[in-house]
Formats: sequence, structure tokens, C-alpha cells
Amino acid sequence: MSAATLPYLLEPDTLANHLDDDCIRIVCLGKREQYLAGHIPGAVYLDTTILNRGSKPAAGLLPDSNVIEQAFQSIGLTKSLHIVCYDDEAGTRAARMMWVLEAMGHHNQSYLNGGLTAWAAQHLPLRNGTESVMASDWIARRNTSVVASKRYVLESLEDPNIQILDARTPEEHHGMKSASARCGRIPGSINLNWLDTIDTDNHRKLKSPDELNQLLEQRGFDRNKEIIAHCQTHQRSSHSFMMLRSLGFNNVKGYAGSWSEWADDPALPVE
Repeated sequence: MSAATLPYLLEPDTLANHLDDDCIRIVCLGKREQYLAGHIPGAVYLDTTILNRGSKPAAGLLPDSNVIEQAFQSIGLTKSLHIVCYDDEAGTRAARMMWVLEAMGHHNQSYLNGGLTAWAAQHLPLRNGTESVMASDWIARRNTSVVASKRYVLESLEDPNIQILDARTPEEHHGMKSASARCGRIPGSINLNWLDTIDTDNHRKLKSPDELNQLLEQRGFDRNKEIIAHCQTHQRSSHSFMMLRSLGFNNVKGYAGSWSEWADDPALPVE
């Protein structure tokens, strides 16, 4: 198996067989202290705060292209490299990187299923310290097909061919809890808590494709329709975006403004 044929959802033992491949760049999106104490051999570190604009009311919006370019140049990204993303938590940081890569026009990537937790559970090798790579001159090519703006979401509310996935908790979705000025949900959105897609008994890996497809079907999601994923700041819903991609859903967008942006605008409808 070459990097060109590595699956979108990558298992730890498969990655272990490709650690010496020059065409692969492993990126750790977890905590820096954990990276220094023990990371997958060859992995470079990237701080995920760089992947978010970070300003209110919508901290999860994409930064300017030049900010992303500088970050990706620092890890030596080139058009031909296959990027493998992982973190040391439940996967939202690595999933955010997966979405940003697509949004910036890079399509060769894999998500390490279970991240460092699953890797360590199989007693696969770790290395401490840092890794150095040569910086690149990579240039972003924005890919709007995976990005939903506030206006786009508003215009989609009456479109029967578009569904909105709310990856927040049921309490947030039903308006019993909110980190924003308003409570509630985007009208017509369907709740699928991102945590319900993770197998906590299997090292934080995604549940099996059969389980996930059944869960999506039970909630009424249709793979023939476009799905827009959001949460509070598009961190948890980046995981939902990745989950859908891993199942072969090709028409998926991330609403990076998410509930923090939507709830902040009193002119927008809330259910």
C-alpha cells in the first residue's frame, strides 16, 4: 500500500508500516507537552489555535489564507505529501486539521483512528523531543465546496436537499444550555452529538461503519443530500465532518461560524 492508497480513516497498525515513507507527513495536533514526552516517530507538531480565527463572536472561523499558509509551510506541506492527522484527546483537533486541509485545497490526508490513545494501546513506538522538517512554499487554494457561510446556511433552510447536523449535546440543541447569548438551535437542524459516534470501549476510535450508518439513518440523514455540520465553534462538528467523510459522504460542508455566530445575530431565526 502506497501513500496514494492510504485510506481516509487510517488504523494505527497500517500507519506503523509506513513510518519510513517519504511521501507521508504525520502531524500531531494534540498538547505540546504530550508531543515532547512521546509522539509517533516522524510526526511534526502544529498548534491548532492557528487553525481558528480566535476572535468573538465566531472564534472558529478560518483565519486569513496567509496565516494558514505560514503554518502549513512550517510543517513542510507540499502538494504531493499525504498528511496523517492525530491528537492525544478525542480527535476534534485532528479532525479540525482534516477540514482545514480540505478548505485550503489539500486533499491527500488521513485521520488516525483513535489517535495517540489507540496507537499507544497497541504498544507501537513513540519518540520524545522534536522533529525538524524543511519549510515549504505551499500556497493555499481555497475550496469553498466544504465551507458553509452564515448566509449560505440561512438560504439553505428552505432547501429540502440540504440537512443541518448539530453536533452539540442534546441540552444545547434543545435550548437548555448555551455558551452564547441565545439558546436553541438552527431551525430544522438534526441533533447528533459527536460523542455518540465514538466507541469509548475501543480507545476512542470511531464506531464501526455499520453502527454509524445505522445511527445516521435513525436520525434521518440522507447520503444523497448535502449535509452541513456545525456545533458551537466548529471543533466538535469538524469531527462530525470527518466521520461523514470516512463513510463516503461526498457532499458535506462545515459551518465554521457555527452556533456562536448564529446566536449572536438577532436577525437570524432560532428554534
